[in-house]
Amino acid sequence: MSVKQLSIFLENRPGRLETVAQLLGDANISILALSVADTKDFGILRLLVDKTEQAGKVLCDNGILCQNSDVTAVEIGSAPGSLARILALFKEANVNVEYMYTMAEPIGEHPIMIFRFDDVKPALEILAKNGVHVLSEADLPKA
Repeated sequence: MSVKQLSIFLENRPGRLETVAQLLGDANISILALSVADTKDFGILRLLVDKTEQAGKVLCDNGILCQNSDVTAVEIGSAPGSLARILALFKEANVNVEYMYTMAEPIGEHPIMIFRFDDVKPALEILAKNGVHVLSEADLPKA
């Protein structure tokens, strides 16, 4: 089970993030989660949005390079140690987390963590075995 993520390649200069946010806002597309990783010259903005295909088209039509990829959205508990418990499952299964970030707002009562794994199959198997709720694209809020 996966959700679609947009990865956007931006020059590391003032106003580039604002341009993306404005284009999406003007198109009535909500940002559900985001992560920014940067280097001196460029950055990668990773987004979950409520209208992935439309967002990709809006960005590409405005000269912003982006691509879709699959990530795993996992409901974690809100009690202290909840994230550590999930990460321990991955460690036990020898699953590497390439990166992770969280949604801006929980969908239900628990936070949602977005994971990218080097090998998703064993990650999903260990989550299912331990009764961890993994979200699908249909579970994400739509405007």
